[in-house]
Amino acid sequence: MKILKVEFQNINALKGKHEIDFSTYPFTSGALFAITGPTGSGKSSILDVISLALFNNIPRIDRISKGEIVKTGAIITRSQKEAMAAVTYQCNAGKFRSEWQISTARTGNLREYDMQISKVETGALLDLKKSEVPEKNEMLIGLNYNQFIKSVLLAQGEFARFLKAKKEERGELLEKITGTGIYRKLGILAFQKHKSVNLEIESRQNRLEALKDQLLNEDDFKESSASLKVKEKREKNLQEALEKIDKNIELKKNIEHRLQEINHTEKQKNQFEIDLKDFQEQYGKPLLEHEKIEDLAEELRDWNLLKREIEEIKSETEKINSQQEKNRNNLTNILQATSVLIAEEVNQENILDKLSAFQKKITGIQEEIRAKLQHFKAIANQIRTETRSLDFQLNEKSPDTNREALLKIKTKAETTISKISDYGKHIDFSDTAKEKEYLKQQAEMARKAGREQDQLNTLSEEINKSKTEQKSYQLELKSWPKQIKEARMNRDLYHERLEKLKLQQQHQLLQAKFEEQRHILDNGKPCPLCGAIEHPFAKNLPAKDISLDKKIAETEKLLNQWNAKFTSLKTQEETLQNNLKKWKMQEVELQENLKKVQEDFDNKYNRLTGRKAYENWEDFYTRLQQELNLIEELEAAKNQKNATETALPLLENLQQTLLLGKELRAKLENLYSGDNIGADIGDLSKKWISGQEKKKQLLENKKNLQEKNKGKETKFTQLENTLLPQLEERGFPTINNARKALMPEAQTASLRNRRKEIDDKITATKSSLEILQKQFKEYKKHDINIERQELESDFQKKKQEKAEIAEACKDLFSKLSNHKQNQKSIEKIQEEIAETEKKIRPWRLLNELIGDAKGKIFNDYAQNLSLSRLLYLANVRLADLSDRYKIDKPNDEEDDALVAIDEHMGGQRRSVKTLSGGETFLLSLSMALALSDMASQNVEINSLFIDEGFGTLDPETLDQTLDTLEKLQAESSKTIGIISHVESLKERIATQIQLKRNGQGYSSLEIKA
Repeated sequence: MKILKVEFQNINALKGKHEIDFSTYPFTSGALFAITGPTGSGKSSILDVISLALFNNIPRIDRISKGEIVKTGAIITRSQKEAMAAVTYQCNAGKFRSEWQISTARTGNLREYDMQISKVETGALLDLKKSEVPEKNEMLIGLNYNQFIKSVLLAQGEFARFLKAKKEERGELLEKITGTGIYRKLGILAFQKHKSVNLEIESRQNRLEALKDQLLNEDDFKESSASLKVKEKREKNLQEALEKIDKNIELKKNIEHRLQEINHTEKQKNQFEIDLKDFQEQYGKPLLEHEKIEDLAEELRDWNLLKREIEEIKSETEKINSQQEKNRNNLTNILQATSVLIAEEVNQENILDKLSAFQKKITGIQEEIRAKLQHFKAIANQIRTETRSLDFQLNEKSPDTNREALLKIKTKAETTISKISDYGKHIDFSDTAKEKEYLKQQAEMARKAGREQDQLNTLSEEINKSKTEQKSYQLELKSWPKQIKEARMNRDLYHERLEKLKLQQQHQLLQAKFEEQRHILDNGKPCPLCGAIEHPFAKNLPAKDISLDKKIAETEKLLNQWNAKFTSLKTQEETLQNNLKKWKMQEVELQENLKKVQEDFDNKYNRLTGRKAYENWEDFYTRLQQELNLIEELEAAKNQKNATETALPLLENLQQTLLLGKELRAKLENLYSGDNIGADIGDLSKKWISGQEKKKQLLENKKNLQEKNKGKETKFTQLENTLLPQLEERGFPTINNARKALMPEAQTASLRNRRKEIDDKITATKSSLEILQKQFKEYKKHDINIERQELESDFQKKKQEKAEIAEACKDLFSKLSNHKQNQKSIEKIQEEIAETEKKIRPWRLLNELIGDAKGKIFNDYAQNLSLSRLLYLANVRLADLSDRYKIDKPNDEEDDALVAIDEHMGGQRRSVKTLSGGETFLLSLSMALALSDMASQNVEINSLFIDEGFGTLDPETLDQTLDTLEKLQAESSKTIGIISHVESLKERIATQIQLKRNGQGYSSLEIKA
């Protein structure tokens, strides 16, 4: 894995956008590079950018979230609204860019962070949620977060602490540094697994003992089995007795039920016989009378039908007579109305011809009137068309008024034409269209020139403003050097004073240590310095001077104040100078722009005719518009004059057409005063024709009725003569008496059906009664001489006894079944325990070897192996840094800390606690590089960043360390960066990422080669 590029924006003190491309010069030159800058300038923030972009985490804060950023004020640069961190890296799967970003909403609240990964070659985003991005980077790189910050971003503090840790702490530190906590988890899991399977066996054994306690002894089992057999036999006997009793009870019930049914059926039979008697009394005689003449029913109905039809024909004949009289009156009225309409006498023969001739005459006059009206409207429309541009409204009823209005408009137009021709003599009225186009072009150019003149004025005003601002800044800058000099002198003064006070404080501290020893001296006991047992100076000790601390605090406060003021003044001076520079540059740009715009303006508008006669472009534009208006006013006046001259002759023609129309209207009114001659003539003609047709129809209908009536009367007389003798023989003196005795067929059928239904019911009840009586006698033959109540009582007693015995059998059966089931369960559990014992043997053995509740046994063993491997790799790296030391684990009789073997002292073993700061750094660096080597066994790491720690080295060791790192870089082509304050290191390493702070607390970034 190799880091190719780092991009970030507004991260901690690094305000704005920044980019470090390790794939370009000078980082590709093959040398080391350094990240330098004062404390708080953001050196470690560059490393934070890398871990933040990849894992949403940085070493100094737990996993990043919106709440954590708001609470700590970390990540986002002060007063900025967004931040971004991105890393481009190369791995086995290709090149990828991982980005982290966050921003502030318009409400001022911080939004949730976002993360994404894209392929560099295509720019395509991977389909991932933001929470999945760290896991994806871990998979691509091959390192998790903890492994990454200990194999790529190396911080020396942890390894120095690891070197001097006690034995019980070393495993935990090594576990944290190497990320090998899995061994502790495996030890805990082995212990927990053994414990869980043991609990499973114990649970089964407890279940086994509980089942054994529930088993019956042999005597109880035999006794329960024998008792069950006796009770089952008794239960069977009782069941047979119950069935027999139940059969006798059922027989008793059937006898009682049949007796009830016999009584009920006899009552029904008696009731049906009564119903038959009632029917005969009510309907017997009428039904008998009907049946006497039932065979003559058809002839009686025909007789009655003929009688009604003869009466109806007589009624129809009377109606026709009345309609004939009414129709004769209507025809007479139509003749009279026609004579009135056409003003001459008419008769039946000529009425239709007279009406047709009159209609043609009236229609001809109406056509002439419509033609004149159409001609009138055409002339009126033509007048309106000609005068549509005039202030004129045609009055069709008063032509004289129209003529006066048109003459007035014509006179006004002629006056206007004469006036404009005299007023605008300098205007060419011979071709107004061409003159108008010319004036419009001139006016448009004048309008554009006016707008561009405003721009020129604005540029001039901005130039004057720029000059004014420059003068203001120049005056203000004159007083600044004096103030800065004063602030610098005071800052240096208090800095020197503070150094002196701190020297005094150091002397006081040394003296205080001696005085503290004097305080603990005790007569009779030897002094730890000289061995004397008498201590004359242990009493009357001088009081400690505490005023020096107060002076140092006050001096530091004043120094900080003057230093802040000096920084602020320098920043303000720089700001003023930058602003002055900006205003000067702006003035130059404005002058150039003004010159260019002025030249363009002169080229475009100097050729405008007549411009010099006016003070400004607006007046010139107004004059051109006035001339345009005069031309348009002249054209309008000419159009008005032409329109009136065309309309006046048309108006005379309109008046003549109106007079002819009035004459025709008077002629029509003398002949016909109606509204619709066609409708009136048509109505009279239709009524006359309809009356004639109706007259003919009524005559024909009357003749048909008379012929029809003659045949029906003959048939009626013949039928009456045939029926009377037959009816008299059967006791009916007249035909009407017989018709009254005749019933409707539906009623007759209903009465006969009802009578048959009653007869059928009587027959059915007699048959049912015979069957029931036969069944009753059969049941009585098998009946026993015991009362039903006694049988039911005996049945209940035996049923109760059987239920009690059945419950006892159930309990005994359940008891014996449980005994057998428990025996089977015991055998099964014993088999399961034996099988489980075989399976858990590996877990028991594993627990004995590595298991414990805290995972300490296996973790200590594994970390001891990891430590051995780490120390081996560290000694390989240490050999390049120094030939004096090797690192080893302590023996049982030595201190808990790791041991340094001093090869220059004959292999003497020393605790690392006795090493100097520089020696400790060398050993720590070798340990850090060793851990990176361990991680590289599975993942190729081609980027390495080493944090502060070089300040503890002497010049010779520092050179040797840098030689080793350069050698490592050359051998592995790693990108190796060092964060340091050491000046000599800065001089040794040419490629640098320099961070500089300004007066506002922000830092700038510069790459220097």
